[in-house]
Amino acid sequence: MSKIIVLMGAPGAGKGTQARLLQERLGLPQISTGDMFRALKEEKTPLAEEVRTIMEAGNLVPDDVTIRVVRERTGREDCKQGYILDGFPRTPAQAAMLEKLAVEQGNRIQAILVDVPVSELEKRMVGRRSCPLCGEIYNIHFKPPKVDNACDLHPQSQLIHRADDNPETVQARLTTFENQTRPLLDYYQASNLLRRVDGTREPEAIYTDIERIVTGKS
Repeated sequence: MSKIIVLMGAPGAGKGTQARLLQERLGLPQISTGDMFRALKEEKTPLAEEVRTIMEAGNLVPDDVTIRVVRERTGREDCKQGYILDGFPRTPAQAAMLEKLAVEQGNRIQAILVDVPVSELEKRMVGRRSCPLCGEIYNIHFKPPKVDNACDLHPQSQLIHRADDNPETVQARLTTFENQTRPLLDYYQASNLLRRVDGTREPEAIYTDIERIVTGKS
């Protein structure tokens, strides 16, 4: 039975890295609701027209329409062996809809949380620096450059500290994630569908655990 992977993680937890590795190594497509809605702007179908009308009016796409979009996209050939969902579900109500879709598709849901303590998430984001020339990422706490505030590969390049990587903004983002995601985590915990992996380790170690869960070898 193929799996629908609901991969979750707070900002800075490394969820995006893990989704990319799953896609590259297991061939599981990452299905993003944002990408789906953007793609619908170019399509000429009744569903696309319905979504465009809602969005052009400045309204949120309701759950019943969103699940139809998800059903249409995940019914394509590239999703036959399973897929990773990004941005859906966001609420217990959407999670219940996804369970019905999983039954329709003959799939099984596996929710996975890349779990990282808030204190480390703050250090990861506030401590981030990047090179404007090559994009190399550093962290003053975990991966500092050899020379303070200079890229190892381009010593003449001063590292950039993003304006939104400040303590106040980071704390607000983490609080928003906690408030929005906690009900969903509780839902999957109660359904015995949630597995947690330690996100404080190197990406390869985290991936090994996730792959075991996804392939049923753990």
